[in-house]
Amino acid sequence: MKKLLVISVVAMAIIGTPIAQAGHKGHKAKRAAFYDEAEVVNVEPITRTVRISVPERECWEEEVYYSDAPIHAADAARNVFIGGIVGGIIGHQFGSGRGKDAATLAGTLIGASVAHDRAKRKAPAYSHERVATEERCRVVNQYQTEERIDGYWVTYRYQGESHTTRMPFDPGSSIRVRVQVSPVRNSVTF
Repeated sequence: MKKLLVISVVAMAIIGTPIAQAGHKGHKAKRAAFYDEAEVVNVEPITRTVRISVPERECWEEEVYYSDAPIHAADAARNVFIGGIVGGIIGHQFGSGRGKDAATLAGTLIGASVAHDRAKRKAPAYSHERVATEERCRVVNQYQTEERIDGYWVTYRYQGESHTTRMPFDPGSSIRVRVQVSPVRNSVTF
């Protein structure tokens, strides 16, 4: 019986080896991956210099001269026109015969002149200027440079080997790593 058992085991081993190898040839070996922690040994920020425009309000005190406003040209013209009409009517009333037209014309000119002089007397003199101090402001752009962090060069150690990677943040004292294990081609393992 022992002999039969030994023969059966040997026969199974001989027959089973090609079947097991045939099964592996048809399938690709899956690569095993797992996650672990690695110690961070150095972190260096990656910086760049940028130029920034900063608007600033710039103000100063300025002397401003004011003078009383003269009569507007429209007001003066209106007064002269009305004075001419009134003077023309009065001249026409006092004129007689052939001199009526001359009296009307003289009345018109005298009325316009009187209205003009009166408007001029009512106009304030320009010698009454006043000075005031007013604040004037404008916005000007001042330029500054500043350093901005674009990321970090992180050096970490895993199983005695150092590796460096770029990261968008500082990971702290440790970093999570993905470890992938795959067989070496043409190797025989027992």
